[in-house]
Amino acid sequence: MPALLRSVPARAAVPVDVELVLAVDVSRSVDPEEQEMQFSGYEAAFRDRRLIEGIMGGPLGAIAVTMFTWSDWQIQDTVVPWMLLDGAAGAHRFADAVARAPRRTWLYTSISGAMDFAARQFGQGFEGTRKVVDISGDGVNNSGRPVAEARAEALAQGIVLNGLAVLDRTPTPLSLASALPPLDTYYQQEVIGGPGAFLVVAEGFEAFEAAVRRKIIREIAAVPPAGPSTERFA
Repeated sequence: MPALLRSVPARAAVPVDVELVLAVDVSRSVDPEEQEMQFSGYEAAFRDRRLIEGIMGGPLGAIAVTMFTWSDWQIQDTVVPWMLLDGAAGAHRFADAVARAPRRTWLYTSISGAMDFAARQFGQGFEGTRKVVDISGDGVNNSGRPVAEARAEALAQGIVLNGLAVLDRTPTPLSLASALPPLDTYYQQEVIGGPGAFLVVAEGFEAFEAAVRRKIIREIAAVPPAGPSTERFA
């Protein structure tokens, strides 16, 4: 008699307060020093006592986080896979992974490509009360499909899109500057969206660490505060 085949139940998703996707711009406008400021900013944020207390203070006391870098429409690279953070040890493991993550630089800036990739990352072993994408960058979309299309599809999936706009102090040619909207205005109008969505503006990469720390603490709050839609750090 042939052996009976037993169905193996699918592993249940781990419930967490937030599934957080960190999307980090590594286009050519971000030089090696600035890229290092970004990575060290994320690393420091996840070692911060206030952030760890925020994680542990949620209803479930746990979040899930992953990080990827992005540039051209087809270039997205997961540098830290999904991790469960339920206390100081988990947060420090994530910070260690960020410190070890490869530093690479590509060419263009595809915010739409980053949104599309981020939207596909959810549901991989975790079930969050909220699904949040944290997009940091220093330029407008110049590769891939229109941001409006990618944004609309992400919002339809119940994903909240938050932004961290870095105002690069490198002088821009007048002909180009006049054709582009201010980056903070662009992020406010074209990028962020969803319930409680907000934008943090870093006035130069030197302000990135303080900006990203504040941003993530606000994102993981059990009940996101009704703070300003835009916060600035100099």
